[in-house]
Amino acid sequence: MGTFNQFFLICGLAILSVSRVGAADATLTNARKLEKSGDFKKATELLAEASKKHGLSAELNREYQWETELMERIRQDYGLSEERLFQKLSAAVKGLTKDEFNAWMKEHRFDGRKIDGEMRYVVTSINNLFWRHPDLNSRRQPPKELAAYHRSLFDTAHRVKTAALEEKKALVLPTHFKCTMTVTAEKNSAKNGKMIRAWLPVPRAYPFQKDFVLLDSSSPVKYLSHEDSPIRSVYLEQNAIENQPTKFSASYEYVRNGIYFDLKANEVSSGTVDPSVRQFTEQAPHVVFTPQLKALAKDIIVSEKNPLLQARAFYNWISENIKYSFAREYSTLTNISDYCLSNGYGDCGQEALLFITLCRSQGIPARWQSGWNLFPSHVGIHDWTEIYLEPYGWVPVDPWAGIYVMHYCTDLSNDEKRELRDFYFGGLDQYRMSANADHSQQLQPPKKGFRSDDVDFQRGELESGKNIYFDKYNYDLQVEETSSAK
Repeated sequence: MGTFNQFFLICGLAILSVSRVGAADATLTNARKLEKSGDFKKATELLAEASKKHGLSAELNREYQWETELMERIRQDYGLSEERLFQKLSAAVKGLTKDEFNAWMKEHRFDGRKIDGEMRYVVTSINNLFWRHPDLNSRRQPPKELAAYHRSLFDTAHRVKTAALEEKKALVLPTHFKCTMTVTAEKNSAKNGKMIRAWLPVPRAYPFQKDFVLLDSSSPVKYLSHEDSPIRSVYLEQNAIENQPTKFSASYEYVRNGIYFDLKANEVSSGTVDPSVRQFTEQAPHVVFTPQLKALAKDIIVSEKNPLLQARAFYNWISENIKYSFAREYSTLTNISDYCLSNGYGDCGQEALLFITLCRSQGIPARWQSGWNLFPSHVGIHDWTEIYLEPYGWVPVDPWAGIYVMHYCTDLSNDEKRELRDFYFGGLDQYRMSANADHSQQLQPPKKGFRSDDVDFQRGELESGKNIYFDKYNYDLQVEETSSAK
């Protein structure tokens, strides 16, 4: 899955690809060389020995800790041996032979890297095989029946669009949701009696998302982020009890609209950017105007100057040329937009960051939006985007939806696929919970340890003295649609 130059992001501090201290430190330089070559054991030992030195600054010690943590996260992502990969594939792909598997290995169909002398493969390799090679879905065991879901997606989008055009407004079909978010730390993930700090995502305020009420929580709320926070959370604390899991939960309700903007290119202003959104035209972590990206943007838009048509061209290009793929953890990646472009695949957040970067490279304000997809029977974490177009304001764009429709909704007609793809440029179904309005933002109150995900915030974050990583807790969102417009 692309290069392995890592992104050294120290959570709670300024985001830097390599800190000034780290750039000059021989131990870090050597450890990173060892990591890149796959010698994690020696790199870890080198950092452990160096951390014992007297007079080591807190900043440098934190860099040593992060580099060690980074390698452990990579180990977890690359959790399959070749033998285990073949075993899992044999159960998932009907009629798979060892010769066929060996041929796939030669074609580099699976993301792998050598770690301490052994080739290891990402734990999502089996699902990614079907995403990247959809022709194999006919051999999938057990098969996935998605025709009803695709039809429901199309019908929902059609209802939103029809209502918006009939009512001559962008926000329609208000729907009331009641949700309970639960994050459960495994037993003994913190020492007995030690406090566990927890941040759970909750809906922020938008014109299309309002009336948030926090109904209940597993312990008294210590802090609730402001409704306009770019990364909104409810903060809770509990003490760990020996040999028992620690459960955090928050129940809330809110109202969400479907969205559809009837966008007209001749109405869109170009050449000027509102000062209030100018920051969203700039480079940022994972939004980097690389030579490859700038060349691609130029090839896609050719001589087009209209921001709406430029953004639509970027969206259409991504929907036709990028495939979906489950991701490695974002904290282990240097430049997510480049990763997606270079590989030709990515998950919803990687696709979103590629779209954002293409738009910003042409001066089109674009920003991250993420939280949860609440579509019935398909509830899960999700990322998408917004672009700012005068006179419309912030307009939703979901690059994942365009990709999914064009590559995987094979049971829809070509006309239906185009209609559904086009809906998600300027439109969005009401089955969303948006907690974030930007990526790589800081939680409040700040975490003392490293973030499990330093780009996105959907699964919750935990710590007890130091970070509690994803492998030590699970998360769940229960959703009830309590009312909706007819």
